[in-house]
Amino acid sequence: MLAQLLKPEVQELIQTRNLRALRDVLVDWEPPEIASLIDHLPSPDDVAVFRLLPRDVATDVFEYLSTEKQEELVEALAREKERLAELLNELSDDDRTALLEELPGPVAQRLLNMLSPEERAVATKLLGYPEESVGRLMTTEYVAVRPHWTVQQALDHIRRYGKDSETLNVIYVVDDNWRLLDDLRIRELLLAEPNTKIEELMDGRFVALKATDDQEMAVQVFRDYDRVALPVTDSEGVLLGIVTIDDVLDVAEEEATEDIQKLGGMEALEEPYLSASMGTLLKKRARWLVFLFLSEMFTATAMGRFEDEIARAVVLALFVPLIIASGGNSGSQAATLIIRAMAIGEVTLRDWWRVMRREIFSGLGLGAILGTIGFLRVSLWQLVGFYDYGPHWYLIGFTVFLALIGVVLWGTLIGSMLPFVLRRLGFDPAVSSAPFVATLVDVTGIIIYFEVARLMLTGTLL
Repeated sequence: MLAQLLKPEVQELIQTRNLRALRDVLVDWEPPEIASLIDHLPSPDDVAVFRLLPRDVATDVFEYLSTEKQEELVEALAREKERLAELLNELSDDDRTALLEELPGPVAQRLLNMLSPEERAVATKLLGYPEESVGRLMTTEYVAVRPHWTVQQALDHIRRYGKDSETLNVIYVVDDNWRLLDDLRIRELLLAEPNTKIEELMDGRFVALKATDDQEMAVQVFRDYDRVALPVTDSEGVLLGIVTIDDVLDVAEEEATEDIQKLGGMEALEEPYLSASMGTLLKKRARWLVFLFLSEMFTATAMGRFEDEIARAVVLALFVPLIIASGGNSGSQAATLIIRAMAIGEVTLRDWWRVMRREIFSGLGLGAILGTIGFLRVSLWQLVGFYDYGPHWYLIGFTVFLALIGVVLWGTLIGSMLPFVLRRLGFDPAVSSAPFVATLVDVTGIIIYFEVARLMLTGTLL
């Protein structure tokens, strides 16, 4: 899509500042397409294109822009106070809140002062909710009806006020004190007889979020109930606003990005990669790398403990990378599976024993597969003549076989159980990243390998 937006004729119109022709081209574009174009334009081209847009189109396009580009445009339009004020007042509540919370305090306050009294009151109220709460996501642009109204009255109300609503898929029923009584799909109203009372369509079953709920919990509720919008209430059930699926998808993307970054063995970035300073990148990555490096020192310590065994049977050292890599890989696999299962609600703390039981069998099976391949490798190299392991080559093969079973089993158990331990202690399971698990298994894998070798080779090579 980007290649189409930046095709040569469009680039030429921008570079030659043929704004009239460019406006004629943009008329046929959808707001997300225009936003994608502006997002990829450097300054001042992005501002020039944005200024071309009619007021209503500009508002729609602005909501699709990245936060960084929104901030740039706000700064560029600072001298055009009237246009900037119009833009801010017409933005949806949730998108405006997302912008204001990213801006420095003095800048956000200056923009708040540009809002109309009504919009300023809404913006201030939403910004008053805790960060990462559902209150920061909600919008007050919804349609509510009364239970004693007829369907015809409700439809007339929707026609009158629905143009300002974030979505019309769901209509909310409230009492005189604005307590939420029910939610109705718009299709229920359209299919009902005009003189039917709204209360006759109600069943009292609805799902609602609290304004103080965590945004991550909202993602789970949307997923569980397959909704496009959910009402938000206070502790007494008073309807405060709604949250729509587009905002929840943004949260889900942020959470997934954070977990993926943690799984890679680093602290999660709080901003896009290209926007992060070099100092931030170094700090976020260096802490985990230093910790993992110091942890890997224990591997050298474990190797030193078996120095005598290595000196007597140097051939054992050949298989150290193979053994510890297999254990680390199996642990990383298990950790990734369980962390993701926890994230999407497939696994809870109560399922730890079921998971352990499954991973014991998985570890034994995977270890047996890798162990068999390891034994065949030793046998093949010996018989074909690629390498001479000596007269006790078969014992070396069995050592590799048994060690791989033990190390892979141990790695699988560590990788699958560590997320449960961290969740139980109140930490994010994603902290048990693949590199961390691999490092932990490396140390113990060395011990398992050489203890198996001591058991199998004492009296022959040792």
